[in-house]
Amino acid sequence: MSHYYDQLETRSPDQREAEHMAALPLQIAHAQKSANAFKQLLEGVDAGTINNRQALSKLPVTRKYELLERQKAQRATDVFGGFSAIKFGKAMPHVFASPGTIYEPDGARADYWRLARAIYAAGFRAGELIHNCFNYHFTPGAFMMESGAHAVGCTVFPGGTGQTEQQVLAMAELQPAGYIGTPSFLKIIIEKSLEMVVSIASVKKAMVGGEAFTPSLRDWLTERGIDAYQCFATADVGLIAYETSSREGLVLDEGVIVEIVQPGTGDPVAPGEVGELVITTLNSDYPLIRFGTGDLSAVLTGQCPTGRTNARIKGWMGRADQTTKVRGMFVHPGQVALVVKRFSDIQKARLVVSGEMANDEMTLLVEANNADVSLIQKIREVVRDVTKLRAQVQIVKVGSLPNDGKVIEDARTYK
Repeated sequence: MSHYYDQLETRSPDQREAEHMAALPLQIAHAQKSANAFKQLLEGVDAGTINNRQALSKLPVTRKYELLERQKAQRATDVFGGFSAIKFGKAMPHVFASPGTIYEPDGARADYWRLARAIYAAGFRAGELIHNCFNYHFTPGAFMMESGAHAVGCTVFPGGTGQTEQQVLAMAELQPAGYIGTPSFLKIIIEKSLEMVVSIASVKKAMVGGEAFTPSLRDWLTERGIDAYQCFATADVGLIAYETSSREGLVLDEGVIVEIVQPGTGDPVAPGEVGELVITTLNSDYPLIRFGTGDLSAVLTGQCPTGRTNARIKGWMGRADQTTKVRGMFVHPGQVALVVKRFSDIQKARLVVSGEMANDEMTLLVEANNADVSLIQKIREVVRDVTKLRAQVQIVKVGSLPNDGKVIEDARTYK
């Protein structure tokens, strides 16, 4: 039985990149033709020239809040805001709703969200029964996992959420090979089974997501005979990355092109730097181009010890949207980036908001070799010009600011 889901996982990095870059201009042309939002967002773009990462990085990033704004503005005519290339009917079996409300189309093809790869890496195989405890109400999480499980060849019991005692009894009688759902709910089910003195020992593996999966909880599950793996997926783009038996970061999915950019901008960060995950999908039904997930992560160096050759990321490392209100004015990460771009001496910056509410203070920490007083004064002036707020400027040693993706740090005390 193969250790890999398919041969795509062991392509040479050069082959994968070449095939992705060959598919990219076709996807962009399709998005311009079939999705009205991208017809507008990418107006004037020659799709044929977008065949490398440098060219891709010049296209605008569409962030989740912008997608939501377009959907809200077009509710009466197009609930998807012009981003979907398919319409109601056989091509779209379901419509889902995520908080916002953001509506997502479900395409008819098998494994539409590409979760099968992650489920297979977690040890599930054809002919097994899976107990699925993601929510089947409104949101697509349960269906994302179910479609992936079916693609692997598994049968699914739609447990959903809640009703813990019934979940335990169903597991005891059906004896599933494993569980899919949030890690915290799996812990609750196990504790309930112990309280009821009902064995669910058939559950030996788990695919978890939807919340943080801490090492302590993973170890707790391992001690109880369950080998659990996590994946990183969103309702918009499907699977982004998944955990393998190496337990060293998350391997990127084969069906997406991933960039990590400076929060608030579309500029790729240096390798290893923390930034926002920006995804371009190769999904023709919902062709999102440079979609800003709002999630932070960083690329890990080297290849996965399992032999999978795609790049790896560290997993979820926080939120990229650090917009905060200071003295009644919103300050955005993109504004900090604008300040940095005006000075060749600045290598990195971090805006720290401190003090008590209604008595805010801003300090821009700047990594620069030049600590000249005139430079500090010029930076202050640009900060005020860009944000309409005054700030102190402090030059710090190059390399001293944390590599955590934070552009704005809210260090205020709230009383």
